[in-house]
Amino acid sequence: MNDFYPEGILIEKTENAYYFKSVNTLNEALYDEKIIESRAIVCDADHNLIVDMGCMKGIIPRDEGALGIKEGVVRDIAIISRVNRPVSFIVTAFTRNDNGETVAILSRRKAQQKCMDNYIRNLHTGDVINAKITHLEPFGAFADIGCGIVSLIPIDTISVSRIEHPCERFSVGMNIKAVIKNMEDGRISLTHKELLGTWEENARSFRTGETVAGIIRSVEDYGAFVELTPNLAGLAELKDGITKGCQASVYIKNIIPERMKIKLIIIDTFEQKYKPTPPVYFFNGHHIDRFIYSPECCQKTVETVFQ
Repeated sequence: MNDFYPEGILIEKTENAYYFKSVNTLNEALYDEKIIESRAIVCDADHNLIVDMGCMKGIIPRDEGALGIKEGVVRDIAIISRVNRPVSFIVTAFTRNDNGETVAILSRRKAQQKCMDNYIRNLHTGDVINAKITHLEPFGAFADIGCGIVSLIPIDTISVSRIEHPCERFSVGMNIKAVIKNMEDGRISLTHKELLGTWEENARSFRTGETVAGIIRSVEDYGAFVELTPNLAGLAELKDGITKGCQASVYIKNIIPERMKIKLIIIDTFEQKYKPTPPVYFFNGHHIDRFIYSPECCQKTVETVFQ
C-alpha cells in the first residue's frame, strides 16, 4: 500500500494529528523520520517557510523547501506558492530561538526524497496512482503525485474529447487518478484519458431518440463535433449561429459502433460556463497494460499500450 500522499491528504488523517499533540509526540516523529503534514502560514524574506505546528513554531529553511532548490534547478516559487497550503515534511531537529522558545526544524526536501526513493522510483509505466491538481497551464495540468513532487498531464492526454484548456476538466486542488505514461531521466509524465472509459462504455449511457446535454468542441464544414462525455463525442448537422465552446442540447439520431460514430441533431445552444466536476472513472484497478478505446466490431483500432 502506498504511504506517500499528495500534499493536503495526510493532514486530514488521525495519525497525522497525533504527532502535533505535544513536544513528546513530535519527538516520536523525529525519531521515526515520519513524514507528517501541516499548513505553511508564512514565507519570510529569506524564503524560509513558517509552519503551524500547534504546540510550537516550525521552520522549513529555504534549502530544505523542495528537492532541487539548493542546487538551483527548482525556482523559489515552489516554496512561496505553499503559503496557506499543507506541506509535507520530516522533523530533523529542535532548537531554541532568541526568546528561548523551542522551535522545530523541518525538511520538506527530505520528505520528498523519501517519497522518491520508496515510492516513485518503484512505479512502472501503466501504474494507476492518486494525484492532486496543483496548477493549470494551456499545455497541460500539473499534479502532485506525492509529498509535493509534481508531474505533467499533457492537455492531449486529459481526455479523448479535445479541450482548449485544462480548466475545462480540472480545478486546482482536485483529487484525481492518473496513469504513469512515461518515466525518463527522473521525469514522469502522466495520462488520464485511459481511465475515463472506452467508446462502448461511454456510449452505453445513451439511447437513440434521446435529447441530451453536450458541448460544441469544433465546427467544421461538414458538421459540428459535440462532446457528450469527456471520452465521447458525436457529429451533428450544422446549424446557424453555433460556436465552439457553447453548451448544447442535442438529439441522438443514430449510434453506430461499427464506425465509432454518433449522429446528432442540435436542438439549441447557449453560452454558459460550468465548474469542472470530479472525473468519473471506468477503470478502478492499480495497473493497466493496454487500453483499447475502439469497439471490437470497429475496423479502426484506437489504443494505448503501456511499456
